[in-house]
Amino acid sequence: MIPWLEHAAPFPPLEQALHEPNGLLCAGGDLSAARLLDAYQRGIFPWYSPGEPILWWSPDPRMVLLPQEFRISRSLRRSLRAGRFEVKLDSDFPAVIRGCAETPRAGQTGTWITPDMQHAYWTLFQLGIAHSVETWFEGKLVGGLYGLAIGRMFYGESMFSQVSEASKVAAAHLARFLEDEGFGMIDCQMNTPHLASLGAREIPRAVFLARLRALVVAAWQPGRWPTDGASQPWT
Repeated sequence: MIPWLEHAAPFPPLEQALHEPNGLLCAGGDLSAARLLDAYQRGIFPWYSPGEPILWWSPDPRMVLLPQEFRISRSLRRSLRAGRFEVKLDSDFPAVIRGCAETPRAGQTGTWITPDMQHAYWTLFQLGIAHSVETWFEGKLVGGLYGLAIGRMFYGESMFSQVSEASKVAAAHLARFLEDEGFGMIDCQMNTPHLASLGAREIPRAVFLARLRALVVAAWQPGRWPTDGASQPWT
């Protein structure tokens, strides 16, 4: 039986998360800013399909990417050096989250980024906690990603690409920006071949939580990231 969260109830201990499916902890609750911030700082995130109750997850192992370990392939390095994309931070968060929700994905139908989820993360963006990295080509948004920054911890949520390597370019700029700003870890949640190709790897949940607790309390001021914060050229 999956525990049910009443509106103000606390999350159950992570040890109660199911092994199959990996990391399902509980259902219910809400998507308020307070609930989401509490969840992420505990290593919990929401993920559910339209028509389902809110489902909360904490997988073990956990997929993470250390900013300094971001892997740049030869083709990606060529794209970065060519500079054909313009990369911006926090200039059009709503368009990025819509792009993540609406861009078709191989083997998937529909999206977990429901209107309620979009509204919840828009609220976090207004609070200076959610952020977007955007890849532009000839004045058009062609890729990007969004996530949350709490302390010196970044939680990646989703990315999309309408042009080859647009999302990878955004991810490369994010990793460099976070490394420059002293962020220690990017939460990638679940293992996928795409994330692994960028340098992400699995670690035990206990190790993830220990690092997380140290990073979320590190000094960091919520607020908009500088739009041109990812504009440095690549060599």
